[in-house]
Amino acid sequence: MKRLLLDTHVFLWALAEPKKLSTKARNAITTLENSVYVSPMTAYELSYKHHQGKLPSGAAIVASFGRQVAHLYASELAISAPHALAAGQLDWEHKDPFDRILAAQAMVEGLTLVTADEALQAFEPVTTLW
Repeated sequence: MKRLLLDTHVFLWALAEPKKLSTKARNAITTLENSVYVSPMTAYELSYKHHQGKLPSGAAIVASFGRQVAHLYASELAISAPHALAAGQLDWEHKDPFDRILAAQAMVEGLTLVTADEALQAFEPVTTLW
């Protein structure tokens, strides 16, 4: 059994364009024995990017975020103070606050981050799957 945290683009692709997922990622997400988590940071990133006009097709997902998480048989992983503190302390040049929180959550909780993002894949303290 694997414990997986979905990066924002992976969450979107799993819902709307599963063919964009790697076979390995798609299989891991859809294997019911695995525990799949989605961060509230993903909700924030989707909502923010939709509001900024960078994700025009995101209205439906933003409006039904909880149902979309449930559709993937996933659970929300709350952001805690240890996650936020770890994100702030990461020795990583990457400035994206969305990625920093996801990386910290994966590290603190011992989760595998499902991502196609090469910057996250290269960040060695984080276990990734693609």
